[in-house]
Amino acid sequence: MAKPKAPRAWQRMLSGRRLDLLDPSPFDIEIEDIARGLARVARWNGQTSGDHAFSVAEHSVIVEELFEALNPKASREDRLMALLHDAAEYVIGDMISPFKNALGLDYRAFENRLEEAIHIRFGLPAKMPARLKKTIKKSDLYCAWFEATQIAGFSIEESNQFFLTPPPAVHMEINPKSVVDAEKLFLARFEELSG
Repeated sequence: MAKPKAPRAWQRMLSGRRLDLLDPSPFDIEIEDIARGLARVARWNGQTSGDHAFSVAEHSVIVEELFEALNPKASREDRLMALLHDAAEYVIGDMISPFKNALGLDYRAFENRLEEAIHIRFGLPAKMPARLKKTIKKSDLYCAWFEATQIAGFSIEESNQFFLTPPPAVHMEINPKSVVDAEKLFLARFEELSG
């Protein structure tokens, strides 16, 4: 009797790479695949105003900009980790936080393995230091506040309850771009930080 064939657990990328989702290899990760995927993943499950969805690629660039503004002495490596903070979503999509919480730790462990492979691929420490992760998360929550109040229909009061209210001196305009422009924006920022 033939042994049942295991289900496919790899994703074929446009670069030709095959990324094993259960055991991701840094050798199968390309920045162009990440940029393309993130530019096509909508934040807020697409529930935003405007002609274009607000992509994870554009969100990532804004988070890195906020991180740099709030941490002007941050290293290039730290800023690159800020840019790549949601890079795993190029494969797994942008699941809203309530759904991640419902799925539990197995999902988080899966996401962490992919994030570690991405970091190694680009010469970063596999595990982000906890202090840095917390600092980047702060910028991420500021960005979410701007997104919530400008394009996702949240009132300021509601956003203050669920996200981190930015200091008055910090402001970002959220203008969702086309997927082509979001991809270019992400790649350009990656080149600046890695070049």
